[in-house]
Amino acid sequence: MKKIGIILSNLGTPDSPTPQAVARYLWQFLTDPRVVDLPRWRWLPLLKWIILPRRAKRIAKTYQSVWQAEGSPLLAITRRQQAALQQYLENQGLDCIVEIGMTYGNPSMASAVQNLIEKQTDEIIVLPLYPQYSSTTTGAALDSFTAVLKNHRAIPPFKFIHSYHLDENYIQALAESIKVRFKSDEFLLFSFHGIPLRYEENGDYYREHCKQTVLAVVDQLGLSENQWGLSFQSRFGREEWLQPYTDQEMKNITARQGVQKIALICPGFAADCLETLEEIEQENRALFLQHGGTEFQYIPALNADKSHIEMLAKLILNEVRER
Repeated sequence: MKKIGIILSNLGTPDSPTPQAVARYLWQFLTDPRVVDLPRWRWLPLLKWIILPRRAKRIAKTYQSVWQAEGSPLLAITRRQQAALQQYLENQGLDCIVEIGMTYGNPSMASAVQNLIEKQTDEIIVLPLYPQYSSTTTGAALDSFTAVLKNHRAIPPFKFIHSYHLDENYIQALAESIKVRFKSDEFLLFSFHGIPLRYEENGDYYREHCKQTVLAVVDQLGLSENQWGLSFQSRFGREEWLQPYTDQEMKNITARQGVQKIALICPGFAADCLETLEEIEQENRALFLQHGGTEFQYIPALNADKSHIEMLAKLILNEVRER
């Protein structure tokens, strides 16, 4: 039986909730041309001397508000996903090793690949934990993986999972997680991480993947058009990003649509992190309640739920069977 190496890849996280660690992480993240494609001569001095000194301290404080004993929420949850997926696949009779390879920060993609090569895996499957493709996330993960391969002569055969935004098990898992929490008098808002509109105009089809996911879930739930919406969060800088913006929806939706109670879910996040636990659960909750809303609930990411682990495992097993 072949030994399969599996890399769970996500964005990444600082090593600690300190300004120094956050600055190191943000430098790696924001110097990636996939993320910020401005001319290097203009962007790098601005990032180093103005943006990082200001943002690192502020973001460190927000990380401190959600940091756990095991580290950042993203890393702690990804480790639980790693352990659960390893156990599930072994129970299915697969000889495998599951590693974590973050695009930025640690555990790094380089360490994941090195570990799998040292353990003499026969094949590698890279699973970016981004259901919807974007050049800024999935594309960056692919860049990270292939950059590591440049340092190795003996490269095992590998498979890179592009996206799973319409995978039936993913849609079912989302729908079930909503069903057990959603109340009939709530408005359901699907919030995805945003990207600059310019990236879409240059060919990134992320928004279409987001729409397709939402429509599939809405169909499963049997919701009418006035029961749900779609928005984009986490914009940065002055240029236009994908709209509508989640924070603006929190300010306007009560006056515009009479929404008093809202349930918000972030289907693009495979694990809860700063953008969901602080930005959504704290900041956007406060905005909604300050602007006329009466009840707000955040529906957690799928995290290490059984249905999520089974779905991820089936993605892996499908790739193994194809070989």
